[in-house]
Amino acid sequence: MSAGKSALFIDGQSLHHAARALNFEVDYKRLLEEFDRRGPLLRAYYYTTVFETEDFTAVRPLLDWLEYNGFTVRTMLLREHDDGEGRRRWKRNIGVDLAIDAMETAGYVDNVYLFSGDGDFCRLVQALQRRGVFVTVVSTLRRTPGPMVADELRRQADAFLELSDLRTVIARA
Repeated sequence: MSAGKSALFIDGQSLHHAARALNFEVDYKRLLEEFDRRGPLLRAYYYTTVFETEDFTAVRPLLDWLEYNGFTVRTMLLREHDDGEGRRRWKRNIGVDLAIDAMETAGYVDNVYLFSGDGDFCRLVQALQRRGVFVTVVSTLRRTPGPMVADELRRQADAFLELSDLRTVIARA
């Protein structure tokens, strides 16, 4: 990682499932403190989806806390659709919003930490790198039944940070 300002881009559901697979819960205050300690933290974004039919979800208290404590929270509606063969499917897509925010932030930071294992972010990582941004993907390969990060995303990133290695500094007590 290079020195300089950083931004966090957190796929909330990806981080939640990875931490859960590693048997811990993330303490987001400690997470902010850890990454601010690594260098000035300019922005922290958190992305999640909520069901379009729900007025209040179990995640609302977390989202409120994040907003009051320095995170920019982006919520997208989880939409139900027919897959064309009569099956109900849910469309969960945070990628466009995350990519736009990352590209808009790229001119102001030296480092991006992407908390996701989604291989669809490879092109985003490439675009950030072309702009001189050092990209670290944070996910898990070890201590879970299978890797929770796409191999192509891990290889494209400038660095890979194993989530289990952060456990002692970001886990809820």
